[in-house]
Amino acid sequence: MTAVTSAHSPAGHHAALLGRLLAQLDSVILGKSGQVRLALTCLLARGHLLIEDQPGVGKTTLAHALARTAGLHFRRVQFTADLLPADLTGVSVWDGVNGVFRFHEGPVFSEVLLADEINRATPRTQGALLEAMEEGQVSEGGVTRPLPRPFFVIATQNPAAFVGTSPLPEAQLDRFLMTVTLGYPDPAAERQLLEGGGRSVTVRDLPPVLDAATLLAMQAEVDRVYAAAPLLDYLQLLARATRTHPAFAAGLSPRALLALLAASRAWAYLHGRSMALPEDVQAVFPALAAHRLPLRDPAHDLPGLLRAVLTETPIP
Repeated sequence: MTAVTSAHSPAGHHAALLGRLLAQLDSVILGKSGQVRLALTCLLARGHLLIEDQPGVGKTTLAHALARTAGLHFRRVQFTADLLPADLTGVSVWDGVNGVFRFHEGPVFSEVLLADEINRATPRTQGALLEAMEEGQVSEGGVTRPLPRPFFVIATQNPAAFVGTSPLPEAQLDRFLMTVTLGYPDPAAERQLLEGGGRSVTVRDLPPVLDAATLLAMQAEVDRVYAAAPLLDYLQLLARATRTHPAFAAGLSPRALLALLAASRAWAYLHGRSMALPEDVQAVFPALAAHRLPLRDPAHDLPGLLRAVLTETPIP
């Protein structure tokens, strides 16, 4: 057994579970295997995921299917302009019989929370969710309450051109480990969807493959995936390339580099390796960097710029 596939690659049982989980997700999210694997990588890395796309391309289905196959408690909140922070976090209600305030947990007290169309809520409500994501807890009435573990937020947002949206500030976007876009299905996947009438396999058909304890064990194994010094050098070279690139108003921060390392470890783990390689970094880099690199000119091709950074940065 080589060093790359030994100590902290998925144990045989865990590797088999991940394979089954991916197969089930691919059966309901047709033609989007890359995005499915990025979403699972985000979960394994203890991150949060932002999906930006127009309505009807499968954002909600992906979130629900991932929660169900992972065996996690799932809640969905439709974000609107009148949604209040307490609608998310919970509120203390007076119990007249016993003469005490009792806290009623909001939907944020779930293992997987789908924040649907997050950019339709007010900045104050957005901030309440993002604060909970950052701190892993909710404070109300002078009492701090920890959120469940694992805790995974999948937020969706419509493109900024849609009416009634409040774009997330750059500092809040940084709370998300990755951003992905689903886009339209390819012709073959779309035809399969049509021939099945949209009902060939539904989320309700999916049996749980994992549970919370198993996922936490996997996340701990991800933390132990080895990252050699040359790989850390590569991360720093990528960061410097973004910081000096004339198209970007700001480059990757040290916190973004830590996120890139965590995502690279999770991608390696998902693919059965105990050591993170440059190819793992390259696989997750676009999804991790896209929302962290503001453009000086919005007309620039961001995906093309990210590909250029990867192409032009030497691997030590």
